[in-house]
Amino acid sequence: MNPTSWVGWLLVVAMGGCATRAAAQEPGRTLLHPLFQDHAVLQRDRPLPVWGEATPGARVSVTFAGHTVSTRAAADGRWHATLPPAAAGGPYDMSVRSGHASLLVRDVQLGDVWLCSGQSNMELPVWRALDAGSEIASATEPDIRLFTVPKAAAVSPQHDFPTPVAWRPASPDTVRDFSAACFYFARELRKTVDVPMGLIQAAWGGSRIEAWTSRDALRMQGGVGPALDVLALYARDPAAANKHWGQQWQHAWAQRAGAAADAPWQPGTDSRGWQRAPATLGAWERWGVPALAGYNGMVWYRTQVTLSADQAAKRAQLELGPIDETDMTWVNGVAVGSQYGAGERRTYALPAGLLKAGANTVVINVLDTYGEGGLAGPASAHAIGLDDGTRIELDAPWQYRVASGAQAPPLAPWHAATGLTTLYNGMIAPLGAYGLRGVLWYQGESNTGDAAAYLARLRGLRDDWRGRFGAQTPLLLVQLAGYGQPPVAPVESGWAQVREAQRLAAADDPHTGLAVAIDIGDAYDIHPPNKQELGRRLARAARQIAYGERGLAPAGPTARLAMVTPDGVRIRFNEVTDTLVATGANGPIGFELCDADARHCRYADAVLDGHDVVLRSPTADAAGRVRYCWADGPVCTLRDRSGAPAGPFELSITPAEVP
Repeated sequence: MNPTSWVGWLLVVAMGGCATRAAAQEPGRTLLHPLFQDHAVLQRDRPLPVWGEATPGARVSVTFAGHTVSTRAAADGRWHATLPPAAAGGPYDMSVRSGHASLLVRDVQLGDVWLCSGQSNMELPVWRALDAGSEIASATEPDIRLFTVPKAAAVSPQHDFPTPVAWRPASPDTVRDFSAACFYFARELRKTVDVPMGLIQAAWGGSRIEAWTSRDALRMQGGVGPALDVLALYARDPAAANKHWGQQWQHAWAQRAGAAADAPWQPGTDSRGWQRAPATLGAWERWGVPALAGYNGMVWYRTQVTLSADQAAKRAQLELGPIDETDMTWVNGVAVGSQYGAGERRTYALPAGLLKAGANTVVINVLDTYGEGGLAGPASAHAIGLDDGTRIELDAPWQYRVASGAQAPPLAPWHAATGLTTLYNGMIAPLGAYGLRGVLWYQGESNTGDAAAYLARLRGLRDDWRGRFGAQTPLLLVQLAGYGQPPVAPVESGWAQVREAQRLAAADDPHTGLAVAIDIGDAYDIHPPNKQELGRRLARAARQIAYGERGLAPAGPTARLAMVTPDGVRIRFNEVTDTLVATGANGPIGFELCDADARHCRYADAVLDGHDVVLRSPTADAAGRVRYCWADGPVCTLRDRSGAPAGPFELSITPAEVP
């Protein structure tokens, strides 16, 4: 999706044939917002907000579950009404009338509504999960209703969805492409909470938490003010925003080690370090260059296109073939566009006066962080398109240069999945104040590169969404699953830091729950398929956090404190069923003792003592912190007698025993 298409999205959505229209309504207006349609589930036992559009100033009446409320449309035609709370049940009809227009929605249930959001592990559909064939064939659950929010990014909050939407009862046909984690959660939850369940999937693979957070909430967190200012400029003047962002990007490049005097985007720069790219282009991992065979990072590309004076004077755009996954693009040294999207084409409008007669230089910085990356071929896929329909291919051979170093470039704030507020604007804002029982959040993999900021970001998103959906809306977090090969020595890990942020966010708020997933990950697959067990753990967290169920068996051992004792560093655990156990060894593995700043860590031998683990090491007396399960894909073997795993954690060590 081209960034320029995000500006000004105000799209009227038809009801998709899911509602019966008793009379024609005013063109360009949806009498009832598309969230409210056949097979919908509304949140029981709470006031029911309802909204839509009508003729400005017109009276609107809504009848549902034996109650009728009336309101009047505002000057912009939008109206809002609130129906009184009602108990679980149904099916009901909802009727809306305004003047000569009316709308009837059938088979509406009252139950519990859950928003399931995050990145690809929340988006992962049932057909990609374990035992998919059998699960899909048996997935007839008429009291579980599914709603998928269309993928949409926007630079300002949207009122409507960009494409038609529908509520659909769970069936083999509808479940196949729906979130496996979300569906299995609801299926498990209904074993103890026997009410209709409405599931709203709003997820986007590769997305960062900043994209799901509103502008005001991000400003309060700090550190992104300049980028938000550029985003606001982008809404008014994309060309000016691209140029301004290019300058910020270039400044960040200059801060890299050895890059202060290096400006690869400028025409006529030194040719040293540039090499001829294969004519077919394509994924750089397939070029036969050893240094690129498994490379994830940045690669510079450049080429030229020759124009006549007449061609250079016309309005034009740069057309690029698919790029994986993020680009920053310059023409004649001026930034013209940046987009995130694996394998998506780019089209960037070129400002008047930028092109010139003769040779024009095109430079592209491509960032790839996962799998294959690069600029797709063939060369004919890339061209200058003129307003008279002429298409002039970039005719010079392509050159490339590898940008060494692990530091990632700044990401343009209008990027769909990696920008600021973009997915909140396009996928959360259209939900309005729809009643929810709670939120499931499975995200964080894309934030492991700057994990130190994640705790503040997560708390900020929680407060932000509660401002929209309710001050005590339960939030159920999935702690990141293990991914990658186990280390042979203690290492720093952004994945571990994100897991710790998730643990702390759950620990500091009584309405936040945590589902540990470290043991159901896959070292070779960032998308572990065992979403059934994940659904069970989330359902258990919901029973405790959202429904206040008492007497539940513990979810798994939880580290409470670490202290120095005569026999070593003793870690005390709560939430233990029977006693602690270790699998596959005489004692648990995965524990580290570190100095106070966790700059130097060593593995420690561990022994079990009831609900405690005791770490023994010659340096135990000097240790300041203890870590467990601290790596991208660690091996950690501590459980309790029920089989529930202890989750990753980091704790400060108290110098003396605490009663």
